[in-house]
Amino acid sequence: MCTSLLYFDQQAAPYAGRTLELPFDMPYIVVYQPKGTAFSSQANKHVALPFTSKYGFLSVSMPNGSVADLKTVEGINSQGLTFSLLAFATTQGPEDTLDNSVPVLAAIDLGNWVLSQFQSVAEVKEAITNQPVLTTAIEQMGGAQTPFHYAIHDATGASLVIEYSHGKQQVYDNPLGVMTNGPDFSWHLTNLSNYTFLSNIDQSSLTIKGQTFQQPDSGIATVALPASNTAVGRFVRAVYYAHFSEKAKDATSAVTTLSHIMNNFDRPRGITIDSQSTNKGADAMAPDVNGFAGYSSEYTTWTSLTDLRQGRIYLRTYDQLNYVQFDLQPLLASTQRMLLPLAKFQAGSADGTSMLLQTA
Repeated sequence: MCTSLLYFDQQAAPYAGRTLELPFDMPYIVVYQPKGTAFSSQANKHVALPFTSKYGFLSVSMPNGSVADLKTVEGINSQGLTFSLLAFATTQGPEDTLDNSVPVLAAIDLGNWVLSQFQSVAEVKEAITNQPVLTTAIEQMGGAQTPFHYAIHDATGASLVIEYSHGKQQVYDNPLGVMTNGPDFSWHLTNLSNYTFLSNIDQSSLTIKGQTFQQPDSGIATVALPASNTAVGRFVRAVYYAHFSEKAKDATSAVTTLSHIMNNFDRPRGITIDSQSTNKGADAMAPDVNGFAGYSSEYTTWTSLTDLRQGRIYLRTYDQLNYVQFDLQPLLASTQRMLLPLAKFQAGSADGTSMLLQTA
C-alpha cells in the first residue's frame, strides 16, 4: 500500500516517485493552492489552528466531506518541498493531555501545513518539534486513528520521515529517501543489514573442482531481491532500484528513468486477493475481483513522478498507459485556487497544466 523513493541524476538533482495502492478508487482531486490561502486544522475539542500559505503548492488531495476541506496525499510547493502520505496501520499517537485552549494540528492536515509553511526539510524538522500534533479518528476509514506516516523531501535531496508510533511522535532523518509501510521506519533500516550482499553486478559463472557453471542470461544479480509485494519486500527493492539505476544526464532522462523504476512497484488487480470477510472500514466496500466473488484486491490506483527542482508532477492512473504532466511554475502567478478531479485527466491529455488553468 504505497512505495515512495528518491532517485538522483548525474548532477545530484532529486526526483521523487510514489505509487498508491488501495482495493478501490477514490475521488482524488488535483488542486493548486496559491500563496495566501487560509487553512484551519482542528484536533478533537481543541481550538482550531489557523495558518496562511506562505508558498503556492500543487497536490493530489482528498475531499473531507467537500472540496472546501481538502487533505493532501501527495504534493510539491514552489520551493521544491514535497510531501507524501503513506499507509501505516499501526499508528499510535501521543495521548491528548493538552488543555483544549491549546491550538493543535491534526495529523491528517500535515500535508497542507508542510507544503504551505516551509521550504526545506530542515525547517519542517525544527517546526514540528514545537507544534503539538495529534492523530484523530478518520470517519471515512471506519474511525481509524489517522493510519498514515509521512515522507518529506526537498530540492537539496534531504529527506525526512514522520511517524506516530508507540504513543510518540517519531521524526527520522531518511538517508535513503525510501519509504513503504509498516513496520516502523527504523525497523526497515535495521532489516537492510540482512541484504549487505546486494550488488547490481551479475555473477554469471561459477567454477567448482574444474566444473564451470554458466548462467545463460543476464539479470542474476536481482535473484535475491524480495519478490513479495509486502511493505518489507518493497522497501528493499526500492532501495536497490533507486540506488543502482543508471544516473541520468538531464531532467528529461531522469523522469524517464524514474518511470521505469516505478514500474517495478505497479500492481495489477488480482495479483493478490483478500477475503472481504476480513476487511474493515472502507476496505469492506471494495469491489469483487472478476472470477473471485467475495474477494478484493489492492492495486496501483495511481503513480506520481516529481521533479523537485523544476516543480513538475507527472501522474498516471490505473486506466492510463501514459503520464499527464503538471507544471507548478505557470500556476504560481495566479491568486485563485484551481482544482479538477483526477478522473477528468483522460489518457492522451499530456498537458494537465492547461486543463487546470481552464478551471480558474
